[in-house]
Amino acid sequence: MTKLNRIVVVGASLAGLRAVQALRAADFAGDITLIGAENHAPYNRPPLSKSVLDGDGDITLPGAEQLEDGWLRNRRAAALRTADRLVVLDDGSEIAFDGLVVATGASPRRFDAQPAGVHSLRTVDDALALRTELEAAPGHVTVIGGGFIGSEVASTARRQGISVTLVDAGSHPMAATLGSNGAQWLARHHERHGVDLVSGVRALGFDGESRATAVLLSDGRRIPTDVVVAGTGVEPNTDWLRESGLKLDNGVVCTSSLFAEGESSIVAAGDVSRWSHPLYHGELVRVEHWANANEQGALAARNLLVGPAEAETYAAVPSFATHIHGARIQIAGMPALSDEEYVLLDESTEDRLVVAFSSRGVLVGAVAVNAPKDLIRLKRAIAARTSRDEAVA
Repeated sequence: MTKLNRIVVVGASLAGLRAVQALRAADFAGDITLIGAENHAPYNRPPLSKSVLDGDGDITLPGAEQLEDGWLRNRRAAALRTADRLVVLDDGSEIAFDGLVVATGASPRRFDAQPAGVHSLRTVDDALALRTELEAAPGHVTVIGGGFIGSEVASTARRQGISVTLVDAGSHPMAATLGSNGAQWLARHHERHGVDLVSGVRALGFDGESRATAVLLSDGRRIPTDVVVAGTGVEPNTDWLRESGLKLDNGVVCTSSLFAEGESSIVAAGDVSRWSHPLYHGELVRVEHWANANEQGALAARNLLVGPAEAETYAAVPSFATHIHGARIQIAGMPALSDEEYVLLDESTEDRLVVAFSSRGVLVGAVAVNAPKDLIRLKRAIAARTSRDEAVA
């Protein structure tokens, strides 16, 4: 393969930082340029919907303080000229490369008209703005979307004593992620902790001229509110790649070793990468969680250095953990790819639940509530492609 002399990493969040660290750990002797859209050093995003809203501002990522002159702050990639090996920035300048790591993450979906008082939550500035509103002791917060961000914000607000309505378009929050049993448990869990749960309807917009005063629902209802948090999911940041020639489909389509399809010197990692997962018959998957970005950023960079022929496949079992109203919820694998689910433990009085998921008779996912040892066992079974019968025995 062609020797790499200049590597550009686009995206200065977790995956991008880990890519830079891996390049240095491998004694890469060429130039490294890290392009970041924010002025902040790379930071941890998971605390933004939890501890940061409670006043704890520690979101430090170890190693972020070691970034040097090759870090370009407040710069966005506007285009990729693949044939010329150039990244075009939002100020019109061009950065040449012979190796590229795409780690541009994802951005929240927003309403067409999003007035004051309606918050999305992706950056530290978003979190600090929402924290200011919560510290003003609003009478009511409406959270739109019952996914991880929405559920975590609802939990944080209730812990602060704030009245919360959670609006979710599904039959139960996180049904696709937790499966039917896990999602039903979560719905009851929200309600037991004082959340007014409104399921099966969509938020269409807002009342209020200069500031949202109510959320308008698809069934005609109107929810008066003081603060709104829109947790309606994210979309991978691929707009800058539209004319690049890279294959895009809900992210950058990659091989199992994280190379952009058809490319030998471009890799993608983190929320923007949609790769062929060996554990799931090569199915293209995209994972938006911390561990995935942490591991993929490093592996993508190492693979870039050795080239596709010697690259390592990325076959890690996706995993995620959170706390909602004091309960620890853990997920391993891809429950959404299953065709059957099995409740292995249901101790409702102790808020303990374990559910296994299989596809074509093979274990593909697991959900555990306050049952970490069970989750570890099932995660190992997923990695080993254990049969359904053996896993649930």
